[in-house]
Amino acid sequence: MSDPRYTPLRERHEALGASFTDFGGWQMPVRYTSDLAEHHAVRQAAGLFDISHMAEFLVTGEFAGEFLDYALAGRLSAMTVGKAKYSLVLAEDGGIVDDVIVYRLAEDRYLVIANAGNRGFVDAAFASRVRSFPSKIERDRPELAGASERSFEGFLGDRGVDVEDVSDEYALLAVQGPTAEAIVSSTAGITDLGTPWVEQKYYAWADALFVGSPLLLARTGYTGEDGFELLVKAADAPALWDALLVAGQAHGLVPAGLAARDTLRLEAGMPLYGHELSRDIKPSQAGLGRVVVADKEAFIGKGAVDAASDAPVLVGLVAEGKRAGRAGYPVVDQDGAVLGEITSGALSPTLGHPIAMAYIAPSSAAVGTAVFLDVRGTRIPATVTALPFYRRTK
Repeated sequence: MSDPRYTPLRERHEALGASFTDFGGWQMPVRYTSDLAEHHAVRQAAGLFDISHMAEFLVTGEFAGEFLDYALAGRLSAMTVGKAKYSLVLAEDGGIVDDVIVYRLAEDRYLVIANAGNRGFVDAAFASRVRSFPSKIERDRPELAGASERSFEGFLGDRGVDVEDVSDEYALLAVQGPTAEAIVSSTAGITDLGTPWVEQKYYAWADALFVGSPLLLARTGYTGEDGFELLVKAADAPALWDALLVAGQAHGLVPAGLAARDTLRLEAGMPLYGHELSRDIKPSQAGLGRVVVADKEAFIGKGAVDAASDAPVLVGLVAEGKRAGRAGYPVVDQDGAVLGEITSGALSPTLGHPIAMAYIAPSSAAVGTAVFLDVRGTRIPATVTALPFYRRTK
């Protein structure tokens, strides 16, 4: 068993009294004060998260965009520089290896951010796809016929694509909530922003500097609120954390842990790998069919992304009272027949009633269908609802 890993902010978390939990082999802060207080702070003001456990891959080269079209579910070559896109790493059988966000840094340069627990799987998938990619180039670019007969490393390094795992070089922080822009824009040390604040759109990014070092500032997040994710060199993370907390004092910013992050993303209807997404789930089951560009000539998983018509589908469930269904609890009909299983559930701090996501039979998945949650032998009435459960108003 390998030793637990810590982010560059371990000392900061310990000084703030954080409780830690294992997450993908990392010891991560689960809370600093209380789950509820941190959750409400993000909905009402802002929370500061350490998400440095996430994995980062640089994809570079003349055919970087074409390679990502082949390796991922989306058409990343069509994305403009300065934008970001949610995508999926699929297996040959159409199952989901991971969900990722891709940032186009330049015409021939992309950043892919993957889940911490799937770092090795994504690394292996990229390595395998790089090896099979030259045959695609030969089909699409006849003038390069025979190129794959050259040395593998020379072809990839000089003319094709290179994928580098740079996860250990960087740290990633997130400021999420209604006051996020006010906090980040007033943080001491952040200068030379490449895009004016008023032009910072959702799922876009801008170059900046933090105390003279490169900073990638992306308007993305995993909470359902406005916010930013800030990528810096690992050595700069403690100073950036401190500067954000100072700037946030006037705007209600609090450090927030994984527990609040989980209830926030659940309210926002955002899937979590290992719960709503897995190798056994096809994109269409998870409501992610829109992410797959099926008319691409070739990509890993093509022809296998559609699930069987009777395969369980992901739905939202709302219930009355205060007893919440948890992951693994059955969903049943009025006769007690099992319809499916909850993947994530909680008593919603924002809405005040139980919510859950679950995979259930398509015949019972229509919005408004009455079902029951089997909560340790007690059947709790629930109703199928559209996702997300919560949507910010501005």
